[in-house]
Amino acid sequence: MKRVRYPAEFKAEAVKQVTERGHGVVDVAKRLGMSDKSLYLWVRLAKEQPGVGTGENASLKAEVARLKAELKRANEEGVLSPNRRKFQTAAKTG
Repeated sequence: MKRVRYPAEFKAEAVKQVTERGHGVVDVAKRLGMSDKSLYLWVRLAKEQPGVGTGENASLKAEVARLKAELKRANEEGVLSPNRRKFQTAAKTG
């Protein structure tokens, strides 16, 4: 069987359906087309490690990834160059 890597947002939503909405693990796994064993593991890990696997944590990771990509694009386009010079100059003199 081929190993599938699921994004953090997918895992968080699957766990949320079980823990917060009260759906059964087997039902959620079937609906999402995944192994119920994986979902049982994710639910157990989420209960053992508060904050891990929650929607908030996943959304924060997604936001960080989006901002890093935006920053990289801005740096490549030279959008930040004038502002960066101001801050670098201020840091050297300050």
